[in-house]
Amino acid sequence: MKNLLKIAICSIACTAYLFAGSAPKEYPEGEVGKMVKLGEEIALHTDTHPLTKDFVGNKLNCASCHLKGDDGKPGTADGLSSWLDTATAFPAWSKREKSVQTLQDRSNNCFMRSMNGKRLIVDSKASIAIAAYITWLSEGKVIHMGTKGPWGPTNMKLWPTGIKKFTPIQKKATHDNYVNGKKTYETKCSMCHGMNGEGMANFPPLWGKDVNGKWLSYNTGAGMSKLPKGAAWVKLKMPLGQEGSLSDQEAADVMLFVDGQERADFDLTKGLLPKEEMGHYNSNVLKEKHSVRSNFKALGLDIDEIRGDHKIK
Repeated sequence: MKNLLKIAICSIACTAYLFAGSAPKEYPEGEVGKMVKLGEEIALHTDTHPLTKDFVGNKLNCASCHLKGDDGKPGTADGLSSWLDTATAFPAWSKREKSVQTLQDRSNNCFMRSMNGKRLIVDSKASIAIAAYITWLSEGKVIHMGTKGPWGPTNMKLWPTGIKKFTPIQKKATHDNYVNGKKTYETKCSMCHGMNGEGMANFPPLWGKDVNGKWLSYNTGAGMSKLPKGAAWVKLKMPLGQEGSLSDQEAADVMLFVDGQERADFDLTKGLLPKEEMGHYNSNVLKEKHSVRSNFKALGLDIDEIRGDHKIK
C-alpha cells in the first residue's frame, strides 16, 4: 500500500511538472501590461519585429522553440521549453556562463545562439519586454531560485533527465543511425519542415541557407545543436500533435541527421556588440566556439564517418 501511495504521489508530481497550466487570464494594468503585450508580440515575430529584427540572423522566432499552448500564447505549451514557471528560477546559476544569470541575461544570450544573431542590448526595451512577458507567465507561482541551472521547475525536471538518457544513445551512433534518422525525417518531419530543412509556412527551418545565402536556423552554439538536448526536445515535443510517438532511438537518430547538416558556426565574440553599445556582459566565459564537427566530437563521434562523406568543416 505504501509503495502504491508513493507511485500515486510521484505520478501527480510528474504530471504537475509536465502540465504547468496556462497564461494568466488578464494582462497587468497600465504600462506593465503594455510591456507584457510587447514581449508577447516580439516572441511571436522575433525575426521581423522592429525592435529585434536587427539582432536576429536567421528565420526563427522565440515561439519556434517555446511553442504555443492551448491558449495560443508563446511558451505555454506543456512540458519541455515551457515558460510558464521559468521566471521563478531567476536569478539562477549557469554552468555555461559560470555566473549567476538574470532572466534578461538568459533571453538576451539566446539571440546569439538559437537566433544566430547578436546579443540584445542590456536593459533595452526589447530585453525588458521579453522578460516582462515570461515573468507574467509565472504570475502566482512559488519562487525557487535555480542553484543547479537556469531553468524553471518544469524544465529542471525534464532537461537533465532527457540529456542523461540520450547521451549514451548518441555516443553509440553510427552511419546506419544517420541513414535511419534521414528516413524518419523524410516520413515524419519533412511535411512541416521541408525536405531540405527549409521550413514551410508557419513551421520553422531546421538547417540550410536561403537564396541569398543567409542561414535559416539555429547555429552550433544553440541547445538544439547538441545531440542529447535536441533528441530530448524532439522526443517530448514532436511530431506536433503526436508528441511522444517517436521511440528514443528514432528521436536520437532524427537529430543525428538534422544536426549533421551544415549550419552556422558559433563564435561568442562575434555575437557580442561593443561593450559601450551592448552594456555589461554578465559572464565569466569570454571565449567559446562550436562547429558541427566539434559538437559531434564532444560525444566521440566523427562527422565524416557518421555522414559517410566529407562535406562538414
